[in-house]
Amino acid sequence: MKHEAHPLGWNRRHLLALAAATAAAGPLGARAQAAPAGFATRPVRVVVPFAAGGATDVIARILGERMAQRFGQSVVVDNKPGAAGLIAGEMVAKAPPDGMTALLGTTSSMLTNKYLYKKTPYDPLTELTPLVRVCLAPIALVVTADTPAQNLQDFMAWIRSQKGKLTYGSYGIGSHGQLACTTLSEVAGADMTHVAYKGEAPMVQDLLGGQIKIGMGSLLSLKAHVDAGKLRALAVTGPRRVPLLPEVPTFTEAGYPQDALSIVGWLAIAGPKAMPADVARQWAQAANHAVASREGLARIIAAGFVPVNDDTPEKFARLWAQEAPVWGRLLQAAGVQPS
Repeated sequence: MKHEAHPLGWNRRHLLALAAATAAAGPLGARAQAAPAGFATRPVRVVVPFAAGGATDVIARILGERMAQRFGQSVVVDNKPGAAGLIAGEMVAKAPPDGMTALLGTTSSMLTNKYLYKKTPYDPLTELTPLVRVCLAPIALVVTADTPAQNLQDFMAWIRSQKGKLTYGSYGIGSHGQLACTTLSEVAGADMTHVAYKGEAPMVQDLLGGQIKIGMGSLLSLKAHVDAGKLRALAVTGPRRVPLLPEVPTFTEAGYPQDALSIVGWLAIAGPKAMPADVARQWAQAANHAVASREGLARIIAAGFVPVNDDTPEKFARLWAQEAPVWGRLLQAAGVQPS
């Protein structure tokens, strides 16, 4: 599967230069203070499929403040958690396509739910309009510090030598962590056992307690323990390194370019189907400017994500259509059955 070209990594010099450029331009830059977008005739609503206070919610609020300056109207964040994002997605899918309501969600809430549930209230591939990605959401493979694996090559040799004896944790059935570790286990012939946790917190707790030796999760959940030397990060998914752990290679860099390891989740904005193209472009332009702002950039990087500030509805739609069957195939290969 081909992915859009990205630089291999972000180093401190790149980040400081970008932050300095946005800071020098002012809150959104003089050019960002252009005439407000014509479609916003009242406060704009951004529906978030997570509770208030989480990383996605905080990013939505930071970006919302910046997008409001572009729209000429306030941006209201509407938290609708529950049902794996289906509640929020349905609300947006059934909204008028006038640009006044959009969804800020993840790959799972916008795309993979289609393959995880037999019946959903809407089809994200046909009832949502892809507008723009705001960041990539890679996950990291970690092992406990007492394992012999110092890098990914060591890891593959180790799990191969322990065939049928090792378990790995992920944050749930059908998670990207499960799909990635299934691939690693198959490539190594390791026959590892999956332990599906209800979220990342209990998985991390068992990693630190020694109940499991291998896990995959978000950088936000794992970085503090990696920094403390309790866990060792071996590789990250996606096309480029992550600013929060710039010394950790991607799986592709380490010699494992399989789809489950090279594909990456994202945080993105979508609207109802049939949204006019000019309105979609205004959303994308507003989001790109918000991501490139000093606050947007800092918050996204601190959450363990990789900022995207050059996306378009057309580019995102192509990627959406390209990646959907890949996620479906990976879920099927991992033996995940729709519930």
